[in-house]
Amino acid sequence: MIKDKKLLYFAFISFLVSMALNFPFPHKNPYGEATVSVFNIPITTVNGFYYIGMIAFLLLITSFYLLVKSLKKYHVRSVLLAILVAVFTPLLIANIYQKTFATGIYAVSYEIEESVCQFEMKNAITIHGSCELPFENFSSKTTQFNIEFYESYLGEDDIQKVSLMNNDAPYEVTLRGKERKRVFIETDIDVSHMEKHIHGGESKFVTIIIKSEDRTRKL
Repeated sequence: MIKDKKLLYFAFISFLVSMALNFPFPHKNPYGEATVSVFNIPITTVNGFYYIGMIAFLLLITSFYLLVKSLKKYHVRSVLLAILVAVFTPLLIANIYQKTFATGIYAVSYEIEESVCQFEMKNAITIHGSCELPFENFSSKTTQFNIEFYESYLGEDDIQKVSLMNNDAPYEVTLRGKERKRVFIETDIDVSHMEKHIHGGESKFVTIIIKSEDRTRKL
């Protein structure tokens, strides 16, 4: 089945390097929200071309080519299997690591799909903001960290929304070992100095930064 062991070896190395460059941990989207992704590899983000992603993609394609050249048969099956491994394995490894070996904030899972912030005008110059953020600590030890908010993307014509919650940031959170917790944050924001601002509404998939000592995660 193997025609050239040397080519197979180089295919394996290229494949591993590609996955390492695209490893989704400890940050969710370290270079911004992806606008174009191939095999879960971001090629462009809201910030422009993602060159590390492009390199990872080229290495992945190279590994497929070398894999085909190194085998006598089963070319299509092998490439399809490699694609499945490339798409699902990095996230699987990150999840296994977080649930078994990680400590401190690296063991904290943030369920962004269940997060929400709501805003409403309290008076002519004040917006009341409240957020609900779900976390889970996979470590057996108590973990403390601070929360800050950031916009996943803010263009020239866009208006601040979740980042308004940084009015009283950082917000301190404590999670006991193995604790699952919904954190509620509220603040009143003075918008009298802003030319443009929101007047209410709701934001889901709230993007945050958690920090503890010298560790930082962008989630």
